[in-house]
Amino acid sequence: MFPVRCWPGPLCGLLLVLLNAAPASAQIDRLPAEVGARIAAMGPSFDGAVLAATRALFAPIPQAATDGLSVTRDQSYGPDARHLLDVYAPPGSAPPRPVLVFVHGGGFVRGEREANIPAYAARNGMVGVAVTYRLAPQHPWPAGARDVGAAIAWVRANAARFGGDPGRIVLMGHSAGATHAASFAFDPALHPAEGPGIAGLILGSGFLKMTAEDKGPGNIAYFGPDPALYAARSPMTHMGRSRLPMLLFSAEYDPPFLGAPTVELALGACWRDGKCPRIVQMRGHNHVSEIFAVGTADDELGQEILRFARELR
Repeated sequence: MFPVRCWPGPLCGLLLVLLNAAPASAQIDRLPAEVGARIAAMGPSFDGAVLAATRALFAPIPQAATDGLSVTRDQSYGPDARHLLDVYAPPGSAPPRPVLVFVHGGGFVRGEREANIPAYAARNGMVGVAVTYRLAPQHPWPAGARDVGAAIAWVRANAARFGGDPGRIVLMGHSAGATHAASFAFDPALHPAEGPGIAGLILGSGFLKMTAEDKGPGNIAYFGPDPALYAARSPMTHMGRSRLPMLLFSAEYDPPFLGAPTVELALGACWRDGKCPRIVQMRGHNHVSEIFAVGTADDELGQEILRFARELR
């Protein structure tokens, strides 16, 4: 698609978001029929029961296998017990490969490394890295963002060991992981002197703007109880200071407080410079099925990730 520009303004931003959105599709129809039906029945809500039910739906569906990959687990990138990452690399020698660093979600208070997306990256010619981080309430803002920065520093220093190119690191976060990734990527106060050290940013269904109206216990545990601090601690506040290429995605059945910020971020980028990032809405999916589907017969998001990474130079 050719870049489309118009005179800056709200309507211009909305127009550009629509023009840069992925074409309407429903690749979830390629999965067993009960998957889409059950997800639709759950609706736009998300809690532990929805997570468990969705994970169970995808358990029998083949995803990106680790067979044949070089997997190096439990690499320490810092002093805390949760400062750990796993590296997935394809076999054989090749020119240095792009690196995809994936940061999981978990509502700021839970979550563990997920293999599916990093393994998928490795099976498609990249080096994949799965990162975990410290959790609230013991480690409130900006611990998660600082941990992402420390993980990126480790990847830059060690990428060559696994065939990765430290100059082509793509940072990807989902849900709370997208919050931490965006905070690190957008806020210069969290960068080392040489900058964030990444070539591109992929954000999915992230909580990007904390407000006094938000009463989610996990969000308060991370951002704190003082509303006067929320603006400065919200990734959305700092997005105008970044010029990183971005790919954004959300799910049709995301809860509004997780789906809407993705569109707002895209509109902010359009308003900023008249050029929108690509935004993908995963039709028929909920907050976690959009992640579980990568590498299955429904590979819409996976293909978008690969295209984004390959176009970075």
